[in-house]
Amino acid sequence: MRAPRYRSTGEAATQSAYPNRVVNTPGQHRAGLHSQEGLLDSGDAATPRGGDATGIVTQQQGYGRPSPMEELCTFRKKRQPFVDDCTGSRSHTTDRYKRQTYHASEEAIERQKDKRLGLIKVWSFAHLRSVLRLTAAMAASLWMCRLRPRGLKGPLKSIDNLCFKSQSKHSSSSVVVKSEIAQRKDQTDTTAEGNPFYVLQEERLEQAERSVLINCPPKINEKKLLKHLSSHGEINTCFFYESFGTYAVVEFSKKESIASLQEGTIIPSIQHEATVPFKSRLVSLKLNNPGDLSSVPSSIQCLRQSAIPISELVQRLSGADTIDQQLYTLTETYQLTEDNVRLRFLVCSLLKDIAAAYFPECTVKLFGSSVNGFGKLGCDLDMFLDLDGISGRNSQKTAGPFTLEYQMKRVSSERAATQKILSVIGECIDQFGPGCVGVQKILNARCPLVRFAHQPSGFQCDLTANNRIAIKSTELLYLYGSLDARVRALVFTVRCWARAHAITNSIPGAWITNFSLTMMVIFFLQKRDPPIIPTLDQLKGLAGATDKHLIEGHDCTFVSNINRINTTENTETLEQLLKEFFEFYGNFSFSKMSINIRKGKEQSKPDVSPLHIQNPFEQPLNVSKNVNQTQLERFVSLARDSAWILQQDGMSHPLGAGAQPWGLAALLLPSASQTGGKGKKRRKREPASERIKSLLESLKKNKPNSANGNGKRNFSTQSH
Repeated sequence: MRAPRYRSTGEAATQSAYPNRVVNTPGQHRAGLHSQEGLLDSGDAATPRGGDATGIVTQQQGYGRPSPMEELCTFRKKRQPFVDDCTGSRSHTTDRYKRQTYHASEEAIERQKDKRLGLIKVWSFAHLRSVLRLTAAMAASLWMCRLRPRGLKGPLKSIDNLCFKSQSKHSSSSVVVKSEIAQRKDQTDTTAEGNPFYVLQEERLEQAERSVLINCPPKINEKKLLKHLSSHGEINTCFFYESFGTYAVVEFSKKESIASLQEGTIIPSIQHEATVPFKSRLVSLKLNNPGDLSSVPSSIQCLRQSAIPISELVQRLSGADTIDQQLYTLTETYQLTEDNVRLRFLVCSLLKDIAAAYFPECTVKLFGSSVNGFGKLGCDLDMFLDLDGISGRNSQKTAGPFTLEYQMKRVSSERAATQKILSVIGECIDQFGPGCVGVQKILNARCPLVRFAHQPSGFQCDLTANNRIAIKSTELLYLYGSLDARVRALVFTVRCWARAHAITNSIPGAWITNFSLTMMVIFFLQKRDPPIIPTLDQLKGLAGATDKHLIEGHDCTFVSNINRINTTENTETLEQLLKEFFEFYGNFSFSKMSINIRKGKEQSKPDVSPLHIQNPFEQPLNVSKNVNQTQLERFVSLARDSAWILQQDGMSHPLGAGAQPWGLAALLLPSASQTGGKGKKRRKREPASERIKSLLESLKKNKPNSANGNGKRNFSTQSH
């Protein structure tokens, strides 16, 4: 067993830039070169290093042979006579320096010819090219005046071919590389600051491919576990959580470490049951000697993977100083953590391993709340089986008399093909997927899907296919959330407020969905003066050539580079925006108007649906078609009540320690219909205005106490 290896900062940076590079010391490098196939003779290997007569230090070359400059300086000391190659007569001593340099250059070039094949095998191309350039420069400076007047174009041409043939060959490839870099320049620029949606997706998926999910014993020592796992490779990150047991998510530095770990993993032997031998990256850690760790205390700390109760959130928000701080605190408390996002991509990667049994080149991508920036801890995991990346699609016919095509099953429509694919993948998940339970194949829905629960992660999962528009909707929401921090804070707050009052529900029905609420917040922010975020048509106007997307006849074009979008001049606080949001929709004409974020303005309703929110890409569709009149009226009533509460004295600032919930905390108090006890006949829900009056009465009773001199702060109704 090998001890865990910890990288230094410099080595880590080198390995991240060049993952396959092996770094050796100069001495190790030279020794390795001398021993390869005997390509360098003993004379070359024994050539002394150091400076030459000109004071030029040649130690940096470090490849076991003299440089052309050393050969020149050595030859100058010999002072050999020069014989002109053309006439055969001895030259005059006045041209001695030029003649000696010419002869030395010629000898160096000839030696380069003799050793050329061997040197290419040993030297790196970059070093060989630098040597040839130096030789060519010397030849050009000293031979040009002597050879060209005498008509010796042949030797010069041969030397030119020797020195520049390989250089021109690789210069053309470098031009191609530079062209590709220029084409991707816009993407790399945005990666540094904007981090486009698709770049983050690829990075997360690559991390997941190097990760493994381990079911651990109840008591486990983290250091000993990491020491054991590090024998398979270097570990980047590791964290623990609880869901039907204790689990560890371990990310290795290299994908080869996963293969090494799987080679040492065995199939369990069960006496009275049989196992399905499907190998995945979900494994269990068993103790060979349980007694060895019985006395060792558990050193792991399990991270929270679910949202805190609403009562605890109200208590936490009551301790804030401003309503703006309350909204940001709610966002930080409920948003997905870094580790939770890693776990979601790992589950997505595990599902891809199952689907790859039928479609080896497929990919499984996340969409929805998990990746659009508005996800709450505990939200569902929406996944998309993407088969468009399979090679051979949309390929042109090859040149020649024949073209080969795969023989495939044919079905009546693309929807029928999607249903068949999801049916087979769903059956495979049910029969072979470790930890996947409660599999339901909902194939007759408008968007066919497979629904199941992943017990090791605790996620409720939905798998769809041929749902590319949902990916673009997710990217659009991610872009809006990245433009201004107030967007995410307001969306999180409105969603939490709606869930606290049962406006939304995890069970499908006539309730308003989180997606509809998000559309309503975006539309409200587009209507501000000046607007906080642009409309979809404005984002389309900023799109580049690579941003153009037409999916199933629907225009899904919008800019992906956040740096092209101008920042807003709106400086309204979150407190102002929250009040105005409830005012806006408390008085909105839902009976006549529809909401359209593409145009950023109200439009006449095309149908009689109580709530009409136009789909941003599939414009004829209404994303809130399921909402009935009763649920819409509840939303409007609660919006008006909330707007009125925030306008009252004592709601904008805390009244002191131990005071009643105020501001946003007061808006999240559960309604009477949700607090009825079991076994009691549920009372008819009292009007919202009565509940508000009782809340305000309690605040008025506490207000005089806050103004006395008993150590509590004074309250002022003046604006700050």
